[in-house]
Amino acid sequence: MKIRIILIIFAVMLSSCGSKKGIVTKKKNNTTKTESTTITKSSEEEKVKDEIKEEITTKPTPSKVRTSVEKYIDQYASIAMDEMRKSKIPASITLAQGILESGSGNGRLAKEANNHFGIKCHGWKGAKIYHDDDRSQECFRKYKEAASSYKDHSEFLTSRKRYSKLFELKIDDYGGWAKGLKAAGYATDRKYPQKLIDLIKRYQLYRYDDEVLNRVAYGSGKGPVIVIKGIRHIVSKGDTLYSISKKFGITVEQIKKDNNLTSNDLSVGQVLIINKN
Repeated sequence: MKIRIILIIFAVMLSSCGSKKGIVTKKKNNTTKTESTTITKSSEEEKVKDEIKEEITTKPTPSKVRTSVEKYIDQYASIAMDEMRKSKIPASITLAQGILESGSGNGRLAKEANNHFGIKCHGWKGAKIYHDDDRSQECFRKYKEAASSYKDHSEFLTSRKRYSKLFELKIDDYGGWAKGLKAAGYATDRKYPQKLIDLIKRYQLYRYDDEVLNRVAYGSGKGPVIVIKGIRHIVSKGDTLYSISKKFGITVEQIKKDNNLTSNDLSVGQVLIINKN
């Protein structure tokens, strides 16, 4: 009997020791796992920092990439200026329309048909392309080269009576031209004039008007570098000849003479050349 009691007590003691060992082992495993995770995260952060540091110290600063609009201007500015000399349409207007209508030369009509101004067939006897516009599959003119599109754009405006009033404007009055095109029905978008004006101002397309009018000199094809005939002033809302004369310290008559003005009327966006000599 005593032997039996001793065996029972011994068995209970063995069971108790086994449970305690299990608890200790579990706690030890959890601790090890937590420490392992922390070390890995710290290691990754250091690796990222090292990579950034290496990139800053070894990678050269990239050169400025020209936008598609700037590339378009580089390619077609000379053609727009030639058309201005022949047809008296501001080069700034022609370029702005080309940028807008062709998506800087990236639109389907420009790529597949060299049509940079969205001119539709209208009795056109040459090659054609069909493209969704106001209606599905409308007929548009197709040209062999982009220069032909620019030439046709000039002929389109000069040969139609509804655009005749535009040619009564000052040749550098791109603001008047932008509004006049919309009024004559060239575009249905009510924001069309402002879009043209914004492009002209943002990319300084009026510089090309100045070159045609011998107001600026160009250097090595890198843009205008010398203003020859004075200060450029773009008419803003509220400007009058009197306020401009006071601003620059010259007479109203001198401004009118230098800009061939026959009246005191000004339009927003109009360019005036101010000679202070």
